[in-house]
Amino acid sequence: MALLELILLVFVLLMALSIVWSTLQTGISPMMSSGKACQAMLDSIDRPANGPLIDLGSGWGTLVIAVARKYPHQQVIGYELSWFPWFVSIIRKYSLGLDNLTLYRKDFKNAELSNASILFCYLFPEGMVALHKKLNRELLNETLIVSNTFALPSCQPTKVIRLKDVYQTPIYVYYWQPKCSFTPRNNNDDKPY
Repeated sequence: MALLELILLVFVLLMALSIVWSTLQTGISPMMSSGKACQAMLDSIDRPANGPLIDLGSGWGTLVIAVARKYPHQQVIGYELSWFPWFVSIIRKYSLGLDNLTLYRKDFKNAELSNASILFCYLFPEGMVALHKKLNRELLNETLIVSNTFALPSCQPTKVIRLKDVYQTPIYVYYWQPKCSFTPRNNNDDKPY
C-alpha cells in the first residue's frame, strides 16, 4: 500500500509543479470558463466560420470541447502551455471521440493564427496585450474574437455581454480587421445570460 501512496504523492506533486511552472511562465494559472461564460461565448458566434475555431489558452478544455461538440464539422484548435490541464483535455478529447479537435501544448504567441475564423480567449491583461500585438503583426484577415472577462487594449468591442453572475462577467466580442479598425455589426450590450 505504501508504494501506491508514494506513486500517488509523486503524481500530485508533478501535477502541482506543472501548474506552478506554467503559472510562473505565463503570469496566470489555468482557469476554467464557467458554464454561463461558455454558453455566452458560443452564442456570440453570428456568422459561419471559414477557417479554424481557435481557443488561445484552452486550459482544462471546458470551452474548446464545447466548441468542438457544437461544431463537429469544423476544425477546432486549442493551445495550452500548462502540461497537466493540456493532458486532461487530451483525455477528454479522446473519450468523447472529437476528431475535429486538435490540442497543442504550445504558447499561442508562437502559433499560426492567420487562417483563424474565430478566436476564443480567457487570458489576463498582459496576455491580451500580447494578443493585440500579435494580431497587429500577423493577422491580415477579418476575424471574430470572443474574450471572457478581459478586453483587447485600445480596441472598441462590437458587443459586450454581461453574465448574470456575482461579478457581472463581461464577454467581449470583436470583429477584428487589420490594425484594429472595428466595424460595429450588432450592438447588443449587456445581454444577460
